Amino acid sequence: MSMDALVVRARELWEDLAQVPVSFAPPGGVNVVVSPRSGLCPVGWVGVVALGGSAIVTAPSDSAAVIVRGALGRLPVEALVDSAVVREALPVARVLGPAALSYVSPASFRPVETGALTVEQLPATHPDLRILEQVAGHEDAGEAALDEITSPAFVVREHNQVVAAAGYLTWPRRTAHISVLTAPEVRGRGLARVTGSAAVAHALAAGLLPQWRARPPASRRVAAALGFEELGSQLSIEIA
Repeated sequence: MSMDALVVRARELWEDLAQVPVSFAPPGGVNVVVSPRSGLCPVGWVGVVALGGSAIVTAPSDSAAVIVRGALGRLPVEALVDSAVVREALPVARVLGPAALSYVSPASFRPVETGALTVEQLPATHPDLRILEQVAGHEDAGEAALDEITSPAFVVREHNQVVAAAGYLTWPRRTAHISVLTAPEVRGRGLARVTGSAAVAHALAAGLLPQWRARPPASRRVAAALGFEELGSQLSIEIA
């Protein structure tokens, strides 16, 4: 799959998630639409997704759309997902993101050899995964969203405890939204790459498009190591 094909599939996904008819603008442009039930952001917020040099924006109401068009319509695409620039352009109460959106094709995927490690499969509801989330802490567990996966969980244990896990949630357009979580005490040892690789391989074998959405630099580095390409960003804005 070429990079252009990845961009097309990623754009089709986010156009569907907008929940109203919208398409990405020509290069350098932005299309703003009203969508109270948009999947680009929390309910009542403004959602921005930039992919492949253009963007779509959803606003929760007509009045919000007028404000957003006036403030963001004249900005370059890369500035639309820059939280500092957006805070200057809009009356912002809260911002989530930006999160990098990365995708991988079967040809560009770089699987990781497990070496001496054993990668085990567990049901998504297994209680050992909930223990890992408690150990990782609320913020990291919320970022990973391991509790939402629909695939099996691919885990590594140490001393019979799950210390790293990955899986994916099936999204529209046959997309696999990857989740990876490691315990704080074992980070930096490549376990996220090992478990993430197993989850990505499972998704690709099922004919799905793996998506890696991440804010922390460490998570983005793991994605890059597995062959993912950052094609865009997502930002959610609550207008004051």
